[in-house]
Amino acid sequence: MDMDEKQRLREEDLQRLRGLRLMDDDFLGVVFDGNIEATELLLNIILGRNDMAVTQVVGQREIKNPNGRSVRLDIRAVDSESKQYDIEVQREDRGAGVQRARFNSSMLDTRMLKPGEKFSKLAEGYVIFITENDVLGKDLSLYHIDHVIKETNELFGDGSHIIYVNGAYQNDEDPVGKLMHDFRCIDADDMNYSVLADRVRYFKESEGGIETMCRVMEEMRDETKMQERKKIAVSLWNEGIQDVELIARSTELSSEEVGEAIGIKSA
Repeated sequence: MDMDEKQRLREEDLQRLRGLRLMDDDFLGVVFDGNIEATELLLNIILGRNDMAVTQVVGQREIKNPNGRSVRLDIRAVDSESKQYDIEVQREDRGAGVQRARFNSSMLDTRMLKPGEKFSKLAEGYVIFITENDVLGKDLSLYHIDHVIKETNELFGDGSHIIYVNGAYQNDEDPVGKLMHDFRCIDADDMNYSVLADRVRYFKESEGGIETMCRVMEEMRDETKMQERKKIAVSLWNEGIQDVELIARSTELSSEEVGEAIGIKSA
């Protein structure tokens, strides 16, 4: 890549960075990665608490499923009681469907127990979708989904929780409304919560933060190219060109990467 192309891509990255919001999953993951204070604020508001004690938070992590589809988390957090939280933003309604919530909940459970551990050790888990639109369509700020015994209308109490947060909700008197306002903001100066505004300002205005985001966007471009090449590799394999070395040369992948792509396809 020549210098002119690098400069063009950097200008595009800087332009995109100026328009990013917390409602953009890649930006959300970077802003919250390792940020316990911001994560405690987020969970306190969504869960209606004021005493959250988060012990671990990571952004943009993939949970591998060797026997099927994996899932990528925007924020993964654990609190002082070992409760676990899978937090995602979804700008497209179809990305937050009820089956997706069920799948994420199951993936959250599968990584909690080590081989041989008792099921009673399974920690309480929360799957939280922050959606740009009101995907459940009832004009509420929050939707809490728990398993219920239908005959008695009592909670089943299995510790599995799903929460939808309506990102379109507007109410400046409600903490959820103020939080969703901040998620829609482009400019940190317009945000309500300083802990979020300061973090957004850092990644958009400071030299170190801008460099971090430019690296993230470059990695995203590389990952997109890699996935596109793997799709081509799988297509060539399925069309009968079952020569790994030939496919590798054609797609500019390594033999190992071609093998991985084919393995994922056939799993």
